[in-house]
Amino acid sequence: MYESRRTPPLSPRRFARRMANHLGVALVSVGFSLLVGMWGYEHYERLPWRDAFLNTAMLLGGMGPVNAPQTNGGKLFAGFYALYAGGLFLGVAGLLLAPVIHRIAHRLHWEGTVSP
Repeated sequence: MYESRRTPPLSPRRFARRMANHLGVALVSVGFSLLVGMWGYEHYERLPWRDAFLNTAMLLGGMGPVNAPQTNGGKLFAGFYALYAGGLFLGVAGLLLAPVIHRIAHRLHWEGTVSP
């Protein structure tokens, strides 16, 4: 997926495209997760869509739910979804940081000369 140490670093334009691709995957992942979370809160807790959105967005943002679950199904869903949201947060952070970290490491370890 990334270039080896024997190939020159990407041009700024290609690097921006790589970052845009990673951002696109991150946004699709968060958007899909938002829909699944909203469905779960609506289905298990019978929350209106706007409240389901608020709870889901707060969990995905790392803040925690606004409304405490009242049903057993809702409590199970909220617990598992909170674990999933924490993993998604770390995954998206890694997805967005990977190209930047790789670019820095590639410039340090590239076997050639850097052109301006």
